[in-house]
Order: sequence, then C-alpha cells, then structure tokens
Amino acid sequence: MSEHFGFVGVGNMGGPMASRLLDAGYRLTIFDVNEAAMKPLLARGATRAASAREVASAAEVVFVSLPTPDIIRAVALGPDGLASGNRIKTYIDLSTTGPRMAAEVAEALAQRDVATIDSPVSGGVGGAKAGTLAVMAACTPELFARFEPALKTFGRVFHVGTKPGLGQTMKLANNMASAAAMAISSEVIVMGVKAGLDAKTMVDVINAGSGRNTATQDKFPRAILTRSFDYGFATGLMYKDVKLCAEEATGLGVPMIVGEAVNRVWRQANEENGPTSDFTRIVQCIEKRVGVEVKGR
Repeated sequence: MSEHFGFVGVGNMGGPMASRLLDAGYRLTIFDVNEAAMKPLLARGATRAASAREVASAAEVVFVSLPTPDIIRAVALGPDGLASGNRIKTYIDLSTTGPRMAAEVAEALAQRDVATIDSPVSGGVGGAKAGTLAVMAACTPELFARFEPALKTFGRVFHVGTKPGLGQTMKLANNMASAAAMAISSEVIVMGVKAGLDAKTMVDVINAGSGRNTATQDKFPRAILTRSFDYGFATGLMYKDVKLCAEEATGLGVPMIVGEAVNRVWRQANEENGPTSDFTRIVQCIEKRVGVEVKGR
C-alpha cells in the first residue's frame, strides 16, 4: 500500500504540490480553511480533515504550505494544531516563514517527539504545477534520505543543512535576489519607455545581454507586457519575504544596503497596490509617477 501523508494548506502553492503527491501514488489527508481549495484534491481521492489536528491524527508525516509565520505557529502549535495530533512523527514545512519561526516550531515539536524538515520551495505556481520547484531541505541526513523521493515530486531537491532554519535562510536569500530583480527591472524599463524606447524591445535586448534576470525572462513577457498582471504571487507575500530577509541580515550583523532599498520599494508597493495584488503590479507604482505604461506592441 502507498505511503499516507497529511497536507495542510492546499492553496495556490500547496494545491499543486499536493496534486503531484497524488500523481506519484501517495495517499493524502488534507485540510485547508478554504473549502474550495480542497475540492479538486478531494475529487481525486484525497481525504478531508476538519482541522490540522485531525490531519496529524490521521498521518505520521504532514506537509504544510502556509502564508505567514503567525499562521505557521497557530497550525503547528495551536490548540487545534498539528502538535495535538496523536500520529504525527514528521513535520515538513514547505512555507517561507523565516529561520527564527522555523527554529521555534522545530524545538516545540521536538518536545513531542516530532522531527522537522525545514523545506521551503521556490519557482512559483507554475513550478509547483510542473514539478520544477527548487526544494531547499534542512534536516538530518537520515530524514533527507527517507523523504527525498517524496520531495522530488515537487522539483529539484537540495540538502542545504541539518539545522531547521537553514532552509528558510536559503529561501530568503533567493527571494531577496528575485525581489531585487523585479524592482530594478521595473525601474529601468519604465525609464526606457519614458525616454521613447519600446518596452518589448527593451526586454528582448536585456534578455540577450548581461542584464537578463528572472523578471525580464519570465515575469515581464508573461504578465507585464501583456498587462494581465496575473503571475499568481501576492505583493504582500513578496514584501513579507523581503522584510524577513532584511531582519535576518540585521540579526546576523550583515550589512544589506541594497536589500534595505529593495525592502522600501516593496513596502511602498504593498501600501499602494495592497497585499493581495499580483506582485507584478509593482511596475505600476513607477508608471503612475511618470505617466507611461510598459506594454507590448
């Protein structure tokens, strides 16, 4: 019989990852506060749970994919959380919550004899659906060997360390670099359009030259030049990740001058566009100040 996993948080990212586990033949018990998010998985044979606690009483291994540190703490350690379940033995966190929260939750779960794999992912909703995510696992070598096959259903798996929190640090470094690329690409392409250059030509030239990055290669062609702004990642989540990275750098005594500027830019986008807006709309914060639009021909 196939292995039975639990999965809490089956939204934009968690849903496709849970679906890939089903594709690989694993059995799932799932929970999400949004009933609609569970429906596609229930239709494919997943079992519904009424709470995180119920998931942790049905499966020994529970994956979580949740949006914020506070929600992670509540789901893992709250009165109706995973720690109250009677079967859970391994907790695999695919979220981006910061190293301090990862360490806090891992320590609390260890007191209940629950092992932790700190394993955030990168690659967006498209990568989650295609199984091409970067998976950054921090755990003991023994846990990594046991669960690498399941993690490989999500994409390329890296063992980044043994201490919970190192996966989070790796993810924050990645997302700060990605956020910086998005911010600076928006600024320079708006500048070019204001001067009279064509936006698509600019993107093509940058992608053929040394300035190419994840924003110009993917996000601009897909969601900005088309003016669809539907990439699938929220401004508030990007700002959360950037803020966590800046805070971690401060805590480690690492100067992050560029990172602090990126933090300010995303704070502004979060305030102006709202936390639920698609993060590609950051370009509109600059457009409206100079009276141009970045769009394809």
